[in-house]
Amino acid sequence: MIYYTINLKNNYKSLIIQLIMNLNTIFLIGPQGSGKGTQARLLAKRLNFFYWEMGGILREVAKEDSELGKEVKKLVDNGILLEDELLLKVVESRLSHIDKNQGVIFDGIPRRLGQAEFLLNFLKNQGRKKFITLFLDIPKETTFKRLLLRAEKEGRADDTKEKIQVRLNQYYKDTLPVLNYLKKETNFFQVDGSFTIEEVDQNVNKILGINEK
Repeated sequence: MIYYTINLKNNYKSLIIQLIMNLNTIFLIGPQGSGKGTQARLLAKRLNFFYWEMGGILREVAKEDSELGKEVKKLVDNGILLEDELLLKVVESRLSHIDKNQGVIFDGIPRRLGQAEFLLNFLKNQGRKKFITLFLDIPKETTFKRLLLRAEKEGRADDTKEKIQVRLNQYYKDTLPVLNYLKKETNFFQVDGSFTIEEVDQNVNKILGINEK
Protein backbone atom coordinates (compact mmCIF):
# COMPACT_ATOMS: atom_id res chain seq x y z
CA MET A 1 0.00 0.00 0.00
CA ILE A 2 0.94 3.66 0.03
CA TYR A 3 2.32 5.70 2.92
CA TYR A 4 2.45 9.49 2.81
CA THR A 5 3.50 12.22 5.17
CA ILE A 6 1.43 14.95 3.63
CA ASN A 7 2.98 18.08 2.24
CA LEU A 8 -0.10 19.98 1.14
CA LYS A 9 1.97 22.24 -1.11
CA ASN A 10 2.44 19.33 -3.50
CA ASN A 11 -0.18 18.41 -6.09
CA TYR A 12 -1.84 15.15 -5.08
CA LYS A 13 -5.06 15.75 -7.05
CA SER A 14 -4.82 12.93 -9.59
CA LEU A 15 -3.48 10.51 -6.98
CA ILE A 16 -6.23 11.29 -4.46
CA ILE A 17 -8.99 10.95 -7.07
CA GLN A 18 -7.70 7.46 -7.79
CA LEU A 19 -7.52 6.55 -4.11
CA ILE A 20 -11.02 7.72 -3.06
CA MET A 21 -12.91 6.02 -5.88
CA ASN A 22 -15.23 3.49 -4.22
CA LEU A 23 -13.79 4.41 -0.82
CA ASN A 24 -16.03 3.18 1.99
CA THR A 25 -13.71 2.55 4.94
CA ILE A 26 -11.58 5.08 6.85
CA PHE A 27 -9.51 4.53 9.99
CA LEU A 28 -8.86 7.67 12.03
CA ILE A 29 -5.94 7.06 14.38
CA GLY A 30 -4.19 9.32 16.85
CA PRO A 31 -3.17 9.76 20.48
CA GLN A 32 -5.49 11.18 23.11
CA GLY A 33 -6.05 14.87 22.54
CA SER A 34 -5.27 14.68 18.83
CA GLY A 35 -8.85 15.61 17.94
CA LYS A 36 -9.52 12.38 16.08
CA GLY A 37 -13.06 12.13 17.45
CA THR A 38 -13.93 15.63 16.30
CA GLN A 39 -12.40 15.10 12.87
CA ALA A 40 -14.10 11.70 12.51
CA ARG A 41 -17.52 13.21 13.25
CA LEU A 42 -16.97 16.07 10.81
CA LEU A 43 -15.84 13.68 8.09
CA ALA A 44 -18.63 11.19 8.72
CA LYS A 45 -21.22 13.96 8.39
CA ARG A 46 -19.63 15.32 5.22
CA LEU A 47 -19.38 11.90 3.54
CA ASN A 48 -22.59 10.48 5.04
CA PHE A 49 -20.57 7.62 6.56
CA PHE A 50 -21.47 5.65 9.68
CA TYR A 51 -19.43 6.97 12.60
CA TRP A 52 -18.03 4.02 14.54
CA GLU A 53 -16.90 5.47 17.86
CA MET A 54 -15.60 2.54 19.87
CA GLY A 55 -16.04 4.21 23.24
CA GLY A 56 -19.66 5.07 22.52
CA ILE A 57 -20.44 1.59 21.25
CA LEU A 58 -18.89 0.02 24.34
CA ARG A 59 -20.96 2.30 26.56
CA GLU A 60 -24.10 1.19 24.72
CA VAL A 61 -23.19 -2.46 25.20
CA ALA A 62 -22.41 -1.80 28.87
CA LYS A 63 -26.05 -0.74 29.37
CA GLU A 64 -27.35 -4.06 28.10
CA ASP A 65 -28.68 -6.56 30.63
CA SER A 66 -26.57 -9.42 29.35
CA GLU A 67 -23.45 -11.32 30.36
CA LEU A 68 -21.46 -9.48 27.71
CA GLY A 69 -22.90 -6.14 28.78
CA LYS A 70 -22.05 -6.69 32.44
CA GLU A 71 -18.51 -7.76 31.61
CA VAL A 72 -17.97 -4.75 29.38
CA LYS A 73 -19.45 -2.38 31.98
CA LYS A 74 -17.08 -3.60 34.68
CA LEU A 75 -14.04 -2.90 32.52
CA VAL A 76 -15.30 0.39 31.06
CA ASP A 77 -16.20 1.77 34.50
CA ASN A 78 -12.65 1.06 35.68
CA GLY A 79 -10.98 2.54 32.62
CA ILE A 80 -9.52 -0.82 31.59
CA LEU A 81 -9.07 -1.64 27.90
CA LEU A 82 -10.94 -4.75 26.88
CA GLU A 83 -8.96 -7.82 25.95
CA ASP A 84 -9.05 -8.44 22.21
CA GLU A 85 -11.24 -11.53 22.46
CA LEU A 86 -14.01 -9.65 24.26
CA LEU A 87 -13.70 -6.48 22.23
CA LEU A 88 -13.83 -8.33 18.94
CA LYS A 89 -17.02 -10.11 19.99
CA VAL A 90 -18.61 -6.68 20.26
CA VAL A 91 -17.09 -5.54 16.96
CA GLU A 92 -18.20 -8.62 15.03
CA SER A 93 -21.74 -8.40 16.36
CA ARG A 94 -22.18 -4.71 15.57
CA LEU A 95 -20.43 -4.74 12.19
CA SER A 96 -22.62 -7.59 11.00
CA HIS A 97 -25.58 -5.19 11.07
CA ILE A 98 -23.93 -2.54 8.89
CA ASP A 99 -24.47 -2.86 5.14
CA LYS A 100 -21.21 -3.58 3.33
CA ASN A 101 -21.93 -0.69 0.97
CA GLN A 102 -22.31 1.78 3.83
CA GLY A 103 -19.25 3.91 4.37
CA VAL A 104 -17.72 3.63 7.84
CA ILE A 105 -15.24 5.79 9.74
CA PHE A 106 -13.55 3.98 12.64
CA ASP A 107 -12.51 5.99 15.69
CA GLY A 108 -10.94 4.20 18.65
CA ILE A 109 -10.19 0.93 16.90
CA PRO A 110 -7.86 -0.73 16.07
CA ARG A 111 -5.67 -0.09 19.11
CA ARG A 112 -3.66 -3.29 19.06
CA LEU A 113 -2.16 -5.39 16.31
CA GLY A 114 -4.53 -8.32 16.84
CA GLN A 115 -7.48 -5.97 16.56
CA ALA A 116 -6.14 -4.52 13.32
CA GLU A 117 -5.64 -7.93 11.74
CA PHE A 118 -9.09 -9.15 12.80
CA LEU A 119 -10.85 -5.97 11.71
CA LEU A 120 -9.29 -5.77 8.26
CA ASN A 121 -9.90 -9.47 7.60
CA PHE A 122 -13.53 -9.10 8.68
CA LEU A 123 -14.03 -6.04 6.48
CA LYS A 124 -12.37 -7.69 3.50
CA ASN A 125 -14.68 -10.68 3.92
CA GLN A 126 -17.57 -8.20 3.76
CA GLY A 127 -16.30 -7.22 0.33
CA ARG A 128 -14.67 -3.95 1.33
CA LYS A 129 -11.48 -3.23 -0.60
CA LYS A 130 -10.59 0.45 -0.39
CA PHE A 131 -9.09 1.44 2.97
CA ILE A 132 -7.62 4.79 3.99
CA THR A 133 -5.91 5.56 7.30
CA LEU A 134 -5.65 9.13 8.56
CA PHE A 135 -3.10 9.37 11.36
CA LEU A 136 -3.44 12.59 13.35
CA ASP A 137 -0.04 13.02 14.92
CA ILE A 138 0.71 15.44 17.76
CA PRO A 139 3.66 15.76 20.17
CA LYS A 140 3.30 14.23 23.63
CA GLU A 141 3.57 17.71 25.16
CA THR A 142 0.56 18.86 23.15
CA THR A 143 -1.40 15.85 24.35
CA PHE A 144 -0.71 16.76 27.97
CA LYS A 145 -1.68 20.40 27.49
CA ARG A 146 -4.92 19.57 25.67
CA LEU A 147 -6.06 16.90 28.10
CA LEU A 148 -5.24 18.94 31.17
CA LEU A 149 -7.13 21.89 29.72
CA ARG A 150 -10.10 19.61 29.03
CA ALA A 151 -9.91 18.36 32.61
CA GLU A 152 -10.09 21.91 33.90
CA LYS A 153 -13.06 22.78 31.69
CA GLU A 154 -15.04 19.57 32.16
CA GLY A 155 -13.87 18.38 35.56
CA ARG A 156 -12.86 15.01 34.12
CA ALA A 157 -11.41 12.76 36.80
CA ASP A 158 -9.66 10.59 34.20
CA ASP A 159 -7.47 13.47 33.01
CA THR A 160 -5.05 13.80 35.93
CA LYS A 161 -1.36 13.95 35.00
CA GLU A 162 -0.79 10.46 36.36
CA LYS A 163 -3.68 8.89 34.47
CA ILE A 164 -2.78 10.71 31.28
CA GLN A 165 0.74 9.28 31.54
CA VAL A 166 -0.64 5.76 32.01
CA ARG A 167 -2.87 6.10 28.95
CA LEU A 168 -0.04 7.52 26.84
CA ASN A 169 2.29 4.72 27.86
CA GLN A 170 -0.40 2.24 26.84
CA TYR A 171 -0.86 4.07 23.56
CA TYR A 172 2.81 4.04 22.61
CA LYS A 173 3.16 0.41 23.65
CA ASP A 174 0.08 -1.00 21.89
CA THR A 175 -1.10 1.43 19.24
CA LEU A 176 2.05 2.55 17.45
CA PRO A 177 2.83 -0.98 16.18
CA VAL A 178 -0.64 -0.90 14.61
CA LEU A 179 0.48 2.02 12.47
CA ASN A 180 3.18 -0.08 10.81
CA TYR A 181 0.55 -2.67 9.93
CA LEU A 182 -1.85 -0.06 8.54
CA LYS A 183 0.96 1.45 6.47
CA LYS A 184 1.25 -1.90 4.71
CA GLU A 185 -2.44 -2.75 4.43
CA THR A 186 -4.09 0.62 3.75
CA ASN A 187 -3.43 3.91 2.00
CA PHE A 188 -1.85 5.74 4.92
CA PHE A 189 -1.72 9.52 5.40
CA GLN A 190 0.03 11.22 8.32
CA VAL A 191 -1.58 14.54 9.24
CA ASP A 192 -0.32 17.20 11.64
CA GLY A 193 -3.03 17.36 14.30
CA SER A 194 -1.48 20.24 16.25
CA PHE A 195 -3.36 22.91 14.31
CA THR A 196 -6.86 24.21 15.08
CA ILE A 197 -9.93 22.06 14.45
CA GLU A 198 -10.80 24.13 11.38
CA GLU A 199 -7.28 23.93 9.95
CA VAL A 200 -7.01 20.15 10.45
CA ASP A 201 -10.47 19.73 8.91
CA GLN A 202 -9.40 21.72 5.86
CA ASN A 203 -6.21 19.67 5.51
CA VAL A 204 -8.15 16.40 5.74
CA ASN A 205 -10.52 17.67 3.05
CA LYS A 206 -7.58 18.49 0.79
CA ILE A 207 -6.04 15.07 1.38
CA LEU A 208 -9.26 13.34 0.38
CA GLY A 209 -10.06 15.73 -2.45
CA ILE A 210 -13.33 16.77 -0.81
CA ASN A 211 -15.16 19.96 -1.68
CA GLU A 212 -15.06 21.99 1.53
CA LYS A 213 -18.42 23.68 0.96
